[in-house]
Amino acid sequence: MDYPIVGILLFITLFSPFTKSEPPELDRPSNETEFIIHGNSKPNCKAAEPAKGKQWAVLIAGSTDYENYRHQADICHAYQILKKGGLKDENIIVFMYDDIAFNVENPRPGVIINQPGGDDVYEGVPKDYTQSAATVANVFAVLLGNKTAVQGGSGKVLDSGPDDHVFIYYADHGATGIIGMTDGLIYAKDLINVLKKKHEAKAYKTMVIYIEACEAGSMFQGLLPNNWDIYATTAANAEENSYGTYCPDDYPSAPSEYDTCLGDTYSVAWLEDSEMHDLRFETLEKQYKTIRRRVFTQDLDFNSHVTQYGDMKLSKEFLFTYMGTNSDNDNYTSMANSKPSGFSSASQYDAELLHFWYKFHRAPEGSTRKLEAQKELHSKISHRMHVDHSMKEIGKLILGSENSTMMLLKTVRPSDQPVVDDWDCYKMLVKTYEEHCGSLSRYGLKYTRALANMCNAGIKMEQMAVASAKACLTFPNFSPSINVITIFNHVMELICIKGLDEDFSSLKL
Repeated sequence: MDYPIVGILLFITLFSPFTKSEPPELDRPSNETEFIIHGNSKPNCKAAEPAKGKQWAVLIAGSTDYENYRHQADICHAYQILKKGGLKDENIIVFMYDDIAFNVENPRPGVIINQPGGDDVYEGVPKDYTQSAATVANVFAVLLGNKTAVQGGSGKVLDSGPDDHVFIYYADHGATGIIGMTDGLIYAKDLINVLKKKHEAKAYKTMVIYIEACEAGSMFQGLLPNNWDIYATTAANAEENSYGTYCPDDYPSAPSEYDTCLGDTYSVAWLEDSEMHDLRFETLEKQYKTIRRRVFTQDLDFNSHVTQYGDMKLSKEFLFTYMGTNSDNDNYTSMANSKPSGFSSASQYDAELLHFWYKFHRAPEGSTRKLEAQKELHSKISHRMHVDHSMKEIGKLILGSENSTMMLLKTVRPSDQPVVDDWDCYKMLVKTYEEHCGSLSRYGLKYTRALANMCNAGIKMEQMAVASAKACLTFPNFSPSINVITIFNHVMELICIKGLDEDFSSLKL
């Protein structure tokens, strides 16, 4: 059944006032070189006092598969910084699927690096929740300190008390009000409810959360109060991508034997900053400004706005309270040890395609590896075409216009409002699409804003079910065609791969 788009648009205009949000003002890099000394010798600088209570950390890599190497690399690197900072293993809880270090694709078996020429960050990392134990349910159980609800894994939980300080760091794919785990999705409203329970139980003194994901700001926008003693920063605001970095042919580039990105821009920025500084003298606010400047100036075509939420008073606290500090950095000077101010990048949505392209491009002609990569590329592009086609058709069937889905993707709520009002509706629309059309997968998550806006406009599950069934009655024919080649070329241009003049017909799509 078709539903007039004019009526829907009127509903949106009257009852759900969307506006294009303005990006936060950034601290622009100075033309002069900054010279800062972090150490006891710094004049008129008060050092952080030893934290009362325990220091806890929960580190979460949500993804699987070698093309997502960077997420587990980020998490492992974070563990090494916290360990050197003095946190105890019993107070560091790690979630990661653990399928990267000994993956057949890894050119250095048993080793994970997070930067070109970097040290192994995998050694010694606790295997608390891996493989089938790295689940949404276990994340919530661990955060709540609920030992009886944990299924598998080490059984460690965030057993923090009213005097304790908690640091939570997550890295993976995200979308509108969503971040991913190996077995499903974490919705913003559910995460906020967990944090609310933790706050009401007085199970921490202060908490800091860092999230690396596309549209990560949507996990907190309009949801995280400023009186829960929680401070959060995100790799991107509620409407934009985050990006992988240290990818093949980047500057700086991953070593030639790697065909995947080694890290993510926001994550690499805070990890490298923490690794170099004496964290007794650096505040959360100082690091936030450093990160957002570096991320925004990384690549003029591919950047995001690092954003902060929650209790801004906590931003004045020292990183030492949450991460400890490495004594090797006592006399750090930024002039001597500074990292490049920016770096090249690839969007989280396209980094996996970058991996499969390089796997294909570098494999010997006629080899099994080249044939395998060719099939993987075909599969990824075909899935993208299916999602694009089905979402376009669903928008047309529900709203009556071929441009409806794209219009809903561009409709953004004000920065003080959550991305969706009815979270149950949102979950049901995602579930309904996947029941009829298959998994959205990482690429398809880009369309979740359209689904959220359908809920905001009053679309019901029954309407979504009828439209999805019609749109996905049969999958489009993905036989070799110029359309596939055109899309592939477009994606290659999108992720700034240079010098690829090969005839793509060799892919035999």
